[in-house]
Amino acid sequence: MPIWLHTVIWILVIYLAISFLLYYLQEFFLFKPEKLDKEFQFFYENQEVEEYNVEVRDGAVINGLHFKTPKPRGMVLYLKGNSKSIKGWGKFAVDFTRHGYDVFMMDYRGFGKSTGRRTEAAIKHDLQYIYNKIRERVSEEYIILYGRSLGSGFATKLASTNNPRMLILDAPYYSLTKVTNRYMPFMPLSLILRFPMPTYKWLKYVNCPVHIIHGTNDKLIPFKSSVKLSKIKPKLSRLYPIIGGGHKNLNNFESYHEVLSNIINYKKQEIDLKTTSHKVKHSAKKTT
Repeated sequence: MPIWLHTVIWILVIYLAISFLLYYLQEFFLFKPEKLDKEFQFFYENQEVEEYNVEVRDGAVINGLHFKTPKPRGMVLYLKGNSKSIKGWGKFAVDFTRHGYDVFMMDYRGFGKSTGRRTEAAIKHDLQYIYNKIRERVSEEYIILYGRSLGSGFATKLASTNNPRMLILDAPYYSLTKVTNRYMPFMPLSLILRFPMPTYKWLKYVNCPVHIIHGTNDKLIPFKSSVKLSKIKPKLSRLYPIIGGGHKNLNNFESYHEVLSNIINYKKQEIDLKTTSHKVKHSAKKTT
């Protein structure tokens, strides 16, 4: 056997072996869950919190927290990122409760106290089930979907099949395949990735206002991904750059809190374009 053919065969074997490992081990790279004991007690200072354990159709149990306000203006369903558990993510609920909104956070399968085998389809079914439970108590016109990083894709999927008041995407990705391709450009990720999460496809079917918040210095999910997403439904979307913001520190920027406050307290006003400069033609010459 020629040396070159022997080399090609070995390269092919190694390539297939790596692809095989990536297919079966990708969850260890995509998800960084924190496990919590069933007896763990959640506590957040100056917050009223109620814990829920919801059993879904395949017997899995989804653990969630309901942060309550005295006279809620609505409900925010907060879908978190790919790490830790709601034990740590719960600290962000105050950014909404201070504006009079209740917040519901949940742990995906395998995170915190939640159980069940984790697949993209299973998580989407879990989220729709939780959304339906919230919808039994809160009219959709008062439900805000907030998706952070990994959760941005799931939030977009929910918004595409329901009618919430608005969708807020925090550091969203165009698709998870695109993100992983940056680190492994020579692997067939479009074929082996079990969590492709095509946010851009789901966004096409969203019919509520879409607010996109992204740090301009995000090294994990580039700001340009939000620029691309904002162009899919331009009449419904608005992009808010947080100058200098990274992927995990937007809450440390005053501009982020100003943006979030403006979004959730905003009341849309109809504009009569006839009274504006819209399509006004200017001439350098005086006409008689």
